[in-house]
Formats: sequence, C-alpha cells, structure tokens
Amino acid sequence: MKSDFLTVSALTKYIKRKFETDRHLRNVWLKGEISNFKHHSRGHMYLTIKDDNARIQAVMFAGSNRYLKFKPENGMKVLVKGEVSVFEPYGQYQLYIQQMEPDGIGALYLAFEQLKDKLYREGVFEEAHKKPIPQYPVHIGIITSPTGAAVRDIITTLDRRYPIVEKTVIPVLVQGENAASSIRRAIEFANERGNFDVLIVGRGGGSIEELWSFNEESVAKAIFASQIPIISAVGHETDTTISDFVADLRAPTPTGAAELAVPSRQDLLERVDQLRNGLSRELGGLVQEAERYLNRIKQSYAFRYPEMLLKQREQELDKQLEGLSKAVVSTVDRKRLEYMNLNRRLAMQHPKKQLEQAGTRLVFLKEQQSRLMKEKIERKYNQWNQAVEKLTLLNPLETMKRGFALPYNAEGEIIKTRKQVMVKDIIHVTIKDGNLTCEVLDVEEANRE
Repeated sequence: MKSDFLTVSALTKYIKRKFETDRHLRNVWLKGEISNFKHHSRGHMYLTIKDDNARIQAVMFAGSNRYLKFKPENGMKVLVKGEVSVFEPYGQYQLYIQQMEPDGIGALYLAFEQLKDKLYREGVFEEAHKKPIPQYPVHIGIITSPTGAAVRDIITTLDRRYPIVEKTVIPVLVQGENAASSIRRAIEFANERGNFDVLIVGRGGGSIEELWSFNEESVAKAIFASQIPIISAVGHETDTTISDFVADLRAPTPTGAAELAVPSRQDLLERVDQLRNGLSRELGGLVQEAERYLNRIKQSYAFRYPEMLLKQREQELDKQLEGLSKAVVSTVDRKRLEYMNLNRRLAMQHPKKQLEQAGTRLVFLKEQQSRLMKEKIERKYNQWNQAVEKLTLLNPLETMKRGFALPYNAEGEIIKTRKQVMVKDIIHVTIKDGNLTCEVLDVEEANRE
C-alpha cells in the first residue's frame, strides 16, 4: 500500500516535466500590469503580472534584463515573452520572462522619458551648470564619425567662417552597441589632453534607434562632467536627445554647431572696418581738439606778455615767502611753549623728587608700625595675665596649698562619695608636699544640713 504514495518532490518533478514538454508553455506572450516589482541586488527582477481576474509570478534574470531600455515600475502596462515552468522548492508555477516591452508606448521612448526625468531631478539640465562658449576659440575638437557627412559639413563650415581655427577630429562610433562607450571615452580623452577650447559632439540625422547612443546616461554624465564647453549637434532640427539637454549649447544640425562654435570671418572683417572707421573719426577729433587747445595757448596772456607775467609771479613768491616766515615763527613759539610745559611736567616726575616723597612716606609708615606693634603687644600681654590668673584659680595644687587633699582608691580613681570605699580599704591621699597611704577605719554618712 505504501508503494502507491508519491513524495512531494516526485510529484513536483512530474508536474514540471509536463510544463516543459507542453510546446504552448515554451513560448508564451502575455500582456498585463506589473505589481510587487523588486530589483534584486544581483540584477534579477522579481514581479507579478496581473489583469483584473488573475495574476502570475514572474522572474526576469539579469542576463535577460540588462538590455532593457526602460525601467519597469509597479502599475506599468507591459508586453512580455517567456516560458512557464515550475519552481520546485515552492511547488509553484511562474513565468520566466525573456523579453519585455511597454504596452502602448515604445520602449526607447519610455527609456528616453525616464532618463530625462531622472537627470532633471538630479539638476543636470540646470542653466547654472552651463559653461559659456568662447568667442574666439583657438582649437576645436570634433567628436563624431570620421566617415559621415556630419564631419564634412562641420569642417567645411569652420573653414569658411573662421579658417584660422585649429581642428582635430576625434573619431567615434555614433550608433550600435558600443557607440555610447566610444563617445564617453572620446569626451574624457579630450578633457585629459586639455588643449581644446570647445568640443562639438554629434552626428547626422537618423531614426531614434540610430541616435540612441546620444540618449545613454553614460554619455550624458560625460558631457556634464566635461570641463570643456560642449556643443551638441545630433541629427536634424526636429531630433532631440538627452545630450542636447545636458550640453552647454544645442545646435539644430552639425552645420549649425560649427556656425555657433566660431565667429563669421565676413562679420569680423566688417567689424574691423567699423572699428577702423571709428578709430579714424576718434583720432581726427582728438587732433582737432589738440589744435584748438594749442591755438588757445598761443593766444593766452602768458605768451603775449611774458615779462608782466614774470613780475606777477615774483610778487606772488614774495607773499608766499612772507607767509612762510610768519608760519615758521608761529610754529617755533608754539613748540617752545610745549617744550616748557613738558619740562615742568618732567621736573615734577623726576626720580629724586619721587625718592624724597617715598622716604617721607617710609618714615611715617615705620613710626605707625612701631606704635601699632607696641599697642598690640601690650594688649596681648594683658590677655595673657588674665588667662594665667584664671588657670591659677583652677589649679588643684593651689587648692592643696590651702590645706585640701585628694583621696584615691586602690584603682587610682578619685574618691568622690562614701560608697566608693569600705572599712579597712586602703586608700591613697595626695597632699601639698607628698602622698599618704591610709586604712579606712569607719565610714559615716555626713549630715550636710
């Protein structure tokens, strides 16, 4: 009977083989809504695909999801392709996703909008980060395909507008799987060299798939990190890429990028002519003004009457000398008065005067000290005599001199009451000039009334 029972593992393996041998479950196309989405640290994506009435667990391993152009999110409608199988440890069937597309919107467009929103929230597009394009660049780096029409348009336009500028083409891939990393490395290379004034990054027109390398985050971050100003020149005027938003300046076409990168030679020549004409007019005006000034000098009083002018200057010199003499005398008198005041103040502060005053003060302090010490000694002596008299009155020896004695029992205790001794006890009596050893013959109670 026991041989009729299956183990759980055996049953699960049997069911899994049924799923794997069913050709309808090997190539399943589903559409539904994503929920419970989780992107594991190892790269795998775990999610649930659901509609209004049912749901199925799904997993998309890192090897399949690494090429997704968008980021799946909860609530997103998607079209998925995969196979249905059983996950043995839990005994549950689930969908193993191999491909995923947004439902109702292109994957590339969705990826474009997601990256655009992410970089916008990071502040990459802010005008505060835009670097100014130099007005007269010396060396321009051109990052594009070396064989496309874009590079020819850029070089032709630069030669026509500003032939003195130095040009260096940094060849890159502009489409395909490795294009983004190629563009990123070229931007980093240009910054490492550090001899470019501006970079033109772009290519000719194409579909969104062909232009996609300029929508990659790595390219956007490289443009943002560039210390050299970058002009984005991708596609036609209607094409817009992430690179256009990040770049310091967007050009509608590669040709437009070249026009924005350098000034026009014709415009510069016209500007030089304007400056030359303006300089001529300015110099002519200065010369005319100088001639008028020279004529005024020639007609001045000094040139017509130089002797009279000299006499006037001599009179003015005499007045100045007289005023100077008075000022010197006044200054000397003022300084002499200041000297006398200072000398008087110095005499009052002379060390000899201060020593005399200090000596008088010292004699006074010594006399005061002697008087105070004498008074204090007398006061302390009187206090000492009073203390000696009090001690004398309290001294037991003084009491003995008047005929009193101190009795002690055999233990050396002073006998204060008759209860401390008994008849025939031996006691010791201390008198003025010695000690007595006595025997108690009788003990009587005294009547003190």
